Amino acid sequence: MAEFQEISKLSALHPKPAGLVLQYGTSGFRTNAKQLDHIMFRMGLLATVRSKKTKATIGVMVTASHNPEEDNGVKLVDPMGEMVTQDWEEHATQLANADQEDLLTALKNIIEKEAINMSQEANVFVGKDTRSSSASLSQAVLDGVSALGGHSKDYGLVTTPQLHYMVCCQNTQGKYGEATVEGYYTKFCQAFIQLTKNTSNRTDDQKHLCLDGANGIGALKVREMESHLKKELQISLNNDGSKGRLNHQCGADYVKVQQKPPTGAHRINPGERCCSFDGDADRIVYYYTDSEGTFHLLDGDKMATLISTFLKELLTQAGLDLKIAVVQTAYANGSSTHYLENTMKVLVRCTKTGVKHLHHVAQEFDVGVYFEANGHGTVLFSKAAEEKIQQLAEDTNVNDERKKAALLLRNTINVINQTVGDAISDMLLIEAILAIKGMTIQQWDTIYTDLPNRQLKVKVADRRVIDTTDAERRAVTPAGLQEAIDNLVKKYRQARSFVRPSGTEDVVRVYAEADTQESADALAHEVSLAVYRLAGGVGDEPKPLH
Repeated sequence: MAEFQEISKLSALHPKPAGLVLQYGTSGFRTNAKQLDHIMFRMGLLATVRSKKTKATIGVMVTASHNPEEDNGVKLVDPMGEMVTQDWEEHATQLANADQEDLLTALKNIIEKEAINMSQEANVFVGKDTRSSSASLSQAVLDGVSALGGHSKDYGLVTTPQLHYMVCCQNTQGKYGEATVEGYYTKFCQAFIQLTKNTSNRTDDQKHLCLDGANGIGALKVREMESHLKKELQISLNNDGSKGRLNHQCGADYVKVQQKPPTGAHRINPGERCCSFDGDADRIVYYYTDSEGTFHLLDGDKMATLISTFLKELLTQAGLDLKIAVVQTAYANGSSTHYLENTMKVLVRCTKTGVKHLHHVAQEFDVGVYFEANGHGTVLFSKAAEEKIQQLAEDTNVNDERKKAALLLRNTINVINQTVGDAISDMLLIEAILAIKGMTIQQWDTIYTDLPNRQLKVKVADRRVIDTTDAERRAVTPAGLQEAIDNLVKKYRQARSFVRPSGTEDVVRVYAEADTQESADALAHEVSLAVYRLAGGVGDEPKPLH
């Protein structure tokens, strides 16, 4: 076939470094940008083949999210804007690691295994973040698409969730929205303005939000979007990329892990509502400092609680019998789970770490709210739920209270990017809920109090010696480890701890929580020692934290 000769010729321009092996993980491929040229070309090929298989548009996003500036990465987006299916992750890994001379064979194997009709048309949307390496790497993706005769549309600089949104819009023939950045702003901002228009005289103070853009793409896109908000949300934008480095001492990941405000922000006044995006704007965390200067973080758990409480109240007012659930991971703070189950009587499901796992479980309910503690999440509504809400909103024979709740629900659906966690859309949703409820960030924060917790990591020779079960909450191997953790947990009050292997490096992640920070720190350290001794720790034994 002529296109295969073309691939051989073009792939020589994107050679694979000898001995490099990469795995397509939860976040796609991610490593130092200098090592990714061949990967990008090959993901262009794979996306084209995937498009032929699904007879739909596929997305390819060039980004390394919250990683440092010198890294880059790539993620594939499936037809409904979701992450690529797991069996195609394996195809991606095989294609990425094939030696130069075996590339055609690897590609033909995928084509045969998937029974792909190569004469089928292919369409691929490509987007990139603001890293200096993204321009040439996204060009390598476009080269891969054209090598197989696919059509591509280069969206240039977009956030990851914007690309997911465009792919979904394209494949639903505009039912989800218009597949342009302008269409994205219009849809979400109009829904936000509709939601907040009946809130009682919000002051400029209540409309004001301090945003840390991580010196990334999110900052650029919020600037573009501001005019659509018609001053209903007034954003002070810090770390907008004009001088600081991407993700350097700023952004959602930094704020969450370091438990302190980003550098590069203006002096935060006590009680001022602030939030941070990560580098590609698919994560968000909120925070404020109190009058004593103490830092308060409102992470994915606090957001899931606020959102699910709001939705549950609206569903009750609307008289709609729809099943709502919150999906969490083992990292969710015990207090949030306790509050949701016991006070709000909301069903909570726990699943493995990784957004794709949460997304799948959320799809099992009429309304599925999912957030990882790191601030990555969204809300999914089943088709049936959307139809019931729509019918009620249009019904002229229902009482005012039910009607009002249905209209609020309809606008809430429209302010949410259901394809994937989206910092911009989540920000608009939370700002709308706080406005409707007339809540300050402090009032939101006091819904429940987080249990003190600590995360550590232990270097090991081989992370695969740790195997887990029960949504990663219990260790199956090595022998004796779970028993040791159980015995340590018994020493502390309101305590919980689990360990899990990292998805990307030979380290074991340790999580512990207890009634005091001192106890959480001590438990985390003792569990780290157990991991070090039983799972083949490398280097010095973990030292106590204090």
